[in-house]
Amino acid sequence: MNKEGKNSMSMNRREVRDSAFKILFEYSLRDDSVEELYALSEEVEEITVNDAVRQIVDGTVAHLEEIDGIIQKYSPKRVISRIPSLNLTVMRIAIYEILYDEGTPANAAVSEALLLAERYTYFAEDIRFINGLLGAFVRDRKQQEGTDAS
Repeated sequence: MNKEGKNSMSMNRREVRDSAFKILFEYSLRDDSVEELYALSEEVEEITVNDAVRQIVDGTVAHLEEIDGIIQKYSPKRVISRIPSLNLTVMRIAIYEILYDEGTPANAAVSEALLLAERYTYFAEDIRFINGLLGAFVRDRKQQEGTDAS
């Protein structure tokens, strides 16, 4: 068990994703390293950091350039620097999961991204933007790879 009283087994995937979201959102706003953010998270004791959280955070950061390139490709009217950090973080996690987490079906990654967006964003148009971008990405991916890419 960690300081927060939760071990990896007691966290469901949604809780893991939520903790990863909080760390990645901070990462997008600060100059701190991921390791520094892990340490801060454990000090604050509001964010659980375990192997599953680290996998999403580290994987997203490791593939950030590729993921941001995908977001930019599917957002031709809005440059990535103009996308709110909350929205960007939600989409980064979903795209990471779609590309690199074989245990998460694409549709589940999109659904979970929308739940995060509903929880943390303020505007319905943000949720529509996230849904539209991720939906277009998943549709194109399925066309390129066949229907088993879901």
